[in-house]
Amino acid sequence: MADSPFRSLSRQRNATPSSAATDSPRALPFWHYLVAAVLGAANTLSFAPTPHGGWLELVIFTLFFAWLSRTKGWLSAAATGWAFGFGNFVTGVWWLYVSMHVYGGMAALLAAAAVALFSLYLALYPALSSAVWSLVAGRARLGDEDAATSRDIDSAPRFAPIWHGAFAFASAWALGEWLRGLIFTGFPWLASGYAQVDGPLASFGAVAGVYGVGWVLALFAALVVQAFTLRKTRSQAMMPAFVALALIVAGVLLSFVQWTTPTNAPLTVRLLQGNVKQEMKFEQSGVDESLALYKRLITEKTADLIVTPETALPILAVQVPQDFASAIRSFSDRTGSSILFGAIGMTLLPGGGTTDYTNSLFGITPGINEVYRYDKHHLVPFGEFVPLGFHWFVRMMGIPLGDLAGGPAQKAFFVKNQPIAVDICYEDIFGEEIAHTIRNQETPAGILVNATNLAWFGKTIALDQHLQIARMRSLETGRPMLRATNTGMTAVIGADGKVVSKLPTFTTGVLEARVQGTSGSTPYVTSGNVTVIVVSLAFAFAPGRRRG
Repeated sequence: MADSPFRSLSRQRNATPSSAATDSPRALPFWHYLVAAVLGAANTLSFAPTPHGGWLELVIFTLFFAWLSRTKGWLSAAATGWAFGFGNFVTGVWWLYVSMHVYGGMAALLAAAAVALFSLYLALYPALSSAVWSLVAGRARLGDEDAATSRDIDSAPRFAPIWHGAFAFASAWALGEWLRGLIFTGFPWLASGYAQVDGPLASFGAVAGVYGVGWVLALFAALVVQAFTLRKTRSQAMMPAFVALALIVAGVLLSFVQWTTPTNAPLTVRLLQGNVKQEMKFEQSGVDESLALYKRLITEKTADLIVTPETALPILAVQVPQDFASAIRSFSDRTGSSILFGAIGMTLLPGGGTTDYTNSLFGITPGINEVYRYDKHHLVPFGEFVPLGFHWFVRMMGIPLGDLAGGPAQKAFFVKNQPIAVDICYEDIFGEEIAHTIRNQETPAGILVNATNLAWFGKTIALDQHLQIARMRSLETGRPMLRATNTGMTAVIGADGKVVSKLPTFTTGVLEARVQGTSGSTPYVTSGNVTVIVVSLAFAFAPGRRRG
């Protein structure tokens, strides 16, 4: 039977200097990396829909860091992080296969290969984090010459997490996740902090955002491993264990801090879920069904705010039939209801043509003729815009609207005297952008609205994961979030990140609620990702002791 990672680390205390002389991914047996991949796959279970998955993530991250600490140097550390990342991503974003094959019409083998290749790319970031940790705090910092001259090399584990190593791992991990959310327009899905929405570290989101939560999570894991491996004296084990426990306690205590306060009168809201089948949505029969359905749902009952999903009307806004537009306008003016509906925007050319098609939300305000418009600005690669050189790939799929234009920063939508910040689908996975919007608005929004259509991904975990992501946005900003979706999860999320109410998935329905807006700024809204980046850079690259 294989040794436990903790036992293996203890054995390293008596390792000879020559045991670390060379390093390559082959320095460790294949099963070492297989175990890392299994741990990564298990980490997917930490995320929604697993209840209280954040507690499971604490265990998995501790095991992962203990396993990482068995590596010989930065190359084997990078390979271990890469294996963990691949296991996590290939099991966590497999639902992309559904959009490409089932709804995009791509050949099954090619779609599966695309998911695997994408997972291999995403795994580069945990590989980078692991390599950076090794270089600045691990065995790689101790070269052959140092190994030969170090007098205390046999008296302490050369690669176990001392204090500097624990903080360096937290920082390297957070930097890797931040880069993943930035490079090539970013894909921060499955950032480790999201699982903590249902865990003990969730409240750190209001302080430093989802990457800050990931920083605390990684620090906790490294400290627990330190407590098990540095056991020359009882105090050496107790201190890191005490700090790890203090992180949990701090997370619980932070949940009682109210960063924002209620402001303005509560709004009555109606969130519409059409459950229009994706395979027929852009066909004429689907367009006709959507127009009739949403005309009925919008006008059947009044509310301060009524929201449809993303592209609820799957046509150009200028093509909306006159009877639909008149009915909606008349209903709004007569009842005092504000309406946000999704459709395709565009720019009219002088000759009567159109260009720059956009994924947009349009707002109708009672008594005001001007129509509010929000154009999605953070577009989905391959779904809404085509990266240079990849048009051949998109042509293999039958996804419409594959090359849209992005919109500029836009003003809040006012319902009565309550400013609302809106975003569309994928945009709400970028917490820094939402925080930036709030802190730069003349009148900061007190309610967040997300309109989305996840029918592209069928009955998969993508729906649960996206709801979990939206909950983190509420935690980060201290504001309630309203989600109107085509197939689910249509939900009302409180300013504390808890789901107040939601509709069953894959049903046609209306979610009615009374929502209280908030005002004020959390530390994250004030500083965005700056805090975690500065702290991470300071700890990741600060000089540590020459043995690590």
